[in-house]
Amino acid sequence: MIKKLQKKYALSEQGAKDLIKGCIACVLQNISFMFPVGLLYKMVCDLMQGGIAGNGVIFYVMGCIVCIVLIIGATYFQYNATYFATYVESGVRRITLSEQLRKIPISFFGKKDLADLSSTIMADCSFLEQSFSHFIPELAGAIISTVLIAISLLCIDWRMAVAALWVMPVSFAIVGFSAKIQEHLSQKAMDTKMACADGIQECIETVQDLKANNAEEIYLKGLEKKIRAVEQRAIINEFGMASFVVSAALILKFGIVSVALVGSVLLVKGTLDILTFFMFLLVVSRLYDPLQGALQNLAAVISTRVNIARMNEILDCPIQQGGNELTNNGYDITFENVRFAYNTGETVLHDVSFTAKQGEVTALVGPSGGGKTTVSRLASRFWEINQGKISVGGMDISKIDPETLLSLYAIVFQDVTLFDNSIIENIRIGNKDATDEQVIAAAKLANVDEFAEKLENKWHTNIGENGCELSGGERQRISIARAFLKNAPIILLDEATASLDVENETLIQTALSRLIKDKTVLVIAHRMRTVAGADKIVVLNGGMVAEEGTPEMLIQKDGIYAHMVKVQTQSQNWTLT
Repeated sequence: MIKKLQKKYALSEQGAKDLIKGCIACVLQNISFMFPVGLLYKMVCDLMQGGIAGNGVIFYVMGCIVCIVLIIGATYFQYNATYFATYVESGVRRITLSEQLRKIPISFFGKKDLADLSSTIMADCSFLEQSFSHFIPELAGAIISTVLIAISLLCIDWRMAVAALWVMPVSFAIVGFSAKIQEHLSQKAMDTKMACADGIQECIETVQDLKANNAEEIYLKGLEKKIRAVEQRAIINEFGMASFVVSAALILKFGIVSVALVGSVLLVKGTLDILTFFMFLLVVSRLYDPLQGALQNLAAVISTRVNIARMNEILDCPIQQGGNELTNNGYDITFENVRFAYNTGETVLHDVSFTAKQGEVTALVGPSGGGKTTVSRLASRFWEINQGKISVGGMDISKIDPETLLSLYAIVFQDVTLFDNSIIENIRIGNKDATDEQVIAAAKLANVDEFAEKLENKWHTNIGENGCELSGGERQRISIARAFLKNAPIILLDEATASLDVENETLIQTALSRLIKDKTVLVIAHRMRTVAGADKIVVLNGGMVAEEGTPEMLIQKDGIYAHMVKVQTQSQNWTLT
């Protein structure tokens, strides 16, 4: 049962146990509300049989006190078992989703965008919080307590019980049969929200380009349509849910009418006494209140299926696994007949085979779209290959835990990501245990000191969100400094010097030459002068290894590499006329 609840409502094991506890608490609370009804019934019976004596007054006073204590105790238990527990579970869910995202392949993120994932972790978890604290326990509590009361009523007088209870299955059936319609409406509303969130995020991220092209007004008109669509969908969704809930609640009210009519007929016939009739009227007046709320909760639980499905999509995604023990002998990176395709199904790499040797610089070059960046992602196991084998020092990387494997790599990406923090702390990400002196030493190797020393707070200057206070070249040098600080045996450089001018590029290459001793360096570059000093060049074209060898050998071969060098040399001599 615990496992089923975990899967059905995207809960942790403790969350599933707390949900059961919350349901029991709601049952006890609903039953406690029936004690005053029973006390009132007994008091009416005593009054009709001759009044209440002195001891009777004490009994009813004490009875009232006991009822109040029971209601307060049951409500306190219910509050702790639902609200407090759900706040803890909400936090656990967010952490669990974040941990899962940390372990799943990078390929998953190709199907999702930032707004969608952020919405799942924050908005969907908040909706689950509301469902966990309000909808599910109260629904279960209302149903279970009603069943217990219904059994008692059937034992007292089955005719009156049927008159009181027939409306319940009809009302719940109306809401239950609307499940597919509500799920469809909820999915449409979710799609509209995501489209709007994507539009807002895109607007913020591209505001500079929009301004530069005088496209703000046109873009904002489109964004306004998305915002209006969210509003319209919310109204449609609310109306769709309300139409079923209100109809079911209307049917529920007929129970009071049927109890009054059946009771009146039985009274006239003399087969029902007035006290039993009065008792049934009291019970149904209290019985239908939680059920009316239960109908709303049932509709709300149905609508949560879309949110739960989004969370389960992340939780059910296979994670990358492997051993935590490195068994490599050296740090040669070897690709053996590697084939790979992205989610679109289009094959990107076809039987790629080459070796990047330790102590050498291996450069990957070739036309755009040839698979260079894909190779670096596969080498670090950001993606899983479809066929073949990739090894480091003879160790199959598919059998090693990704985080353990990445301890061997220092990576500099083409797109730099920085944090809203100081320069020194941004570099320290490469090695969280490094001292300030070690961080600054690594930074100087990447020529960061050239601009850091000129800032007001120097190394402790805050660089803003994603380094917005710095130029592109300065941001990239910080990223390179991280790699230097990590000092891993394998270095992957994906267009690492793309944003640097010629002078700084030369300085970085000089620094790299000091670091590559006994290390494996894999460089991806479009500018041929960047890789002119490489020990080995692998030319990728159309997802295949087209050429392989030293720069001198490939120049003499007069193939793709020689053509690229020639074209770029000509482009450097191009001038405005």
